[in-house]
Amino acid sequence: MELVTSLPADTPLRQVAQHVERIENLGFDTVHISETIRDPFAVAALAVEHSSTLTVRTSMVVAFARSPMVTALAAWDLAGFSGGRFQLGLATQVRGNIVGRYSMPWTNPVAQLRDYVSAVREIFQAFQTGGELDYAGSHYTFNRLQPYFNPGPLDVPAPEIWTGGVNSRMCSLAGAVADGFVAHPTSSHPKVLAERIIPSLTAGGRKPRLIAVPKTITGKDRAVILAQREAVRSELAFLYSTPAYRTALEVLGLAGIGEKLTAMARTGDWARLPAVLTDDVLDILVTQCTYAELPGVLSSKYASLCDGIALAVPADPADDRAFAAMCEEIRAAAASAK
Repeated sequence: MELVTSLPADTPLRQVAQHVERIENLGFDTVHISETIRDPFAVAALAVEHSSTLTVRTSMVVAFARSPMVTALAAWDLAGFSGGRFQLGLATQVRGNIVGRYSMPWTNPVAQLRDYVSAVREIFQAFQTGGELDYAGSHYTFNRLQPYFNPGPLDVPAPEIWTGGVNSRMCSLAGAVADGFVAHPTSSHPKVLAERIIPSLTAGGRKPRLIAVPKTITGKDRAVILAQREAVRSELAFLYSTPAYRTALEVLGLAGIGEKLTAMARTGDWARLPAVLTDDVLDILVTQCTYAELPGVLSSKYASLCDGIALAVPADPADDRAFAAMCEEIRAAAASAK
């Protein structure tokens, strides 16, 4: 079981080193680098530099905000710099952000991302072999790469390409072209994975590696767990107010709650969103247990469904030793369940 955590999106560049060193010491296999308020490749370079065993994976670079050539060059550098520990995660974002925040065109996102992945792989091949670059796809064309602009071959494999998404078409695309797929937090409930995500991923006859990113509340005792519930309640209420993320609620028989959250969001009633997720609903959506209980719970829920799982680092560094021990137990429990 691959253990993954995300570097907080607002981590200042000067603090990346200490955060990544802590993540590695806790026993995580992989750190995810998001793209929200920082350039993901700059953050990834620091994460690579200040780790020795961690896989550094972008989750996710906003593909349509940049040319595949720009992305390929950055990923190629990080692959070489890391000795093969860098993986490229790509996603589409939503139309409003691509058009309004990045001032880039929006067409057919599934077809464009398919073409984007193919173009990046073709560019990687040209980098490695020094051969001609001659690629013509549905959205991108590359027919010029003079030797002066070719960074040359790596002595490690080209970066794996991962994708993410929510709807069935994006999952099917991942199944066709990606090395791995990172499920959205709203789609990482075991029932949603089993009934929606995995069938779409495997529809074409192959299954990329799958990382689940469930919202999990854990700690050394019940008091710590209770203290975290309100923050998680608020975050999930906001996420599930987005229509695209309501599929999970439908699978869980909670469609009415999603409709109510969306209606409230449309009127700007943000303050009252969390109250819609009652304690009973939160118990359905979120795994909540102590460090001692979590290995067995995650094994029973996820071992047969995914190849890895994302967890948040402890809020209190005083818990680090107990958390690291728990990580080892999670791996052992998952291994014995298979």
